[in-house]
Amino acid sequence: MGPDGKPMPVARQIPSSETNKITYRMVDSVNELRAAAGSAPVQLNPQLTAAAATHSRDMSIQNRPWHFGSDGSSPIDRVARAGYPGQMLGETISETFETELETLAAWMQQKDTRDIILDKRARNMGFAWYQDANGKVWWTLLMGS
Repeated sequence: MGPDGKPMPVARQIPSSETNKITYRMVDSVNELRAAAGSAPVQLNPQLTAAAATHSRDMSIQNRPWHFGSDGSSPIDRVARAGYPGQMLGETISETFETELETLAAWMQQKDTRDIILDKRARNMGFAWYQDANGKVWWTLLMGS
């Protein structure tokens, strides 16, 4: 137990066999939440996913969860570099030892990240992560129109 009385995070390594399963569990879960909120479903987009993957790895290198890249890039810059033709609507990030669904649940508890996930204008989603050797995961989710 940690000092807050909650169980300590369990470090786990994500096996390569789970890579696609994690991605599609996240897309399916986001779409279930969007349907419940009256928003249209989103589709996984390769350009948004590439921008998310770049940022997850970069956050790990910087060892801090924030929206700016080590080169000073913003989420809008990274999405444009990846060639996404639509409008970037928002980015959610996390540094955690939690699973993708625990991370999504935490995002849904915060108004700003929940608003990004449920944005009625969104039609595309990018999702990626990078896992450090110690098990910490750097999650990035992008929404686009």
